[in-house]
Amino acid sequence: MSRSLHMGLGILLAGLAMLWLLLLSACGPTANQLSPAATVTINPAFQASTSPLPTEPPYRCGAWASNNAPTPTAVITIYARLTKNLQGVAGATATAVVHFSSGDLTLTQQPTSDQGGYVRFTLPLAGRQPRNVPATVDVTFTNIPGGPASLRCSPAFFTPQ
Repeated sequence: MSRSLHMGLGILLAGLAMLWLLLLSACGPTANQLSPAATVTINPAFQASTSPLPTEPPYRCGAWASNNAPTPTAVITIYARLTKNLQGVAGATATAVVHFSSGDLTLTQQPTSDQGGYVRFTLPLAGRQPRNVPATVDVTFTNIPGGPASLRCSPAFFTPQ
């Protein structure tokens, strides 16, 4: 066969292939128009009604450790503060419970809060808490002048290193 015959045959086959593809696409499913998304409307009355702000409790307390990463045999101090409307409350009695991994230990000390509302407990760890295992200390105030019967503080924590 001659070169021109090969070329003519190639062009004819390419044309037939294009025609075949055109026919196949014409037999496909029809395209559907997407419907527009729903419009969201916010009622202006919704914006006018706000929820009330929460009230702050008048008495609050928190506790913290003098060292959050002591050695397992260290002696640390646990501090706590009792406030009423952000002012220290004097004369309240505090108790503390240490939550070691092996069990709880109630400290025998029962300090009374000073004019700033502060108390402190001495805590010898004595190897009672494993390294890298956190422990917490709950401090509770009682006999609060003019206040509730008792108030439990946010806990102190430490993790021996």
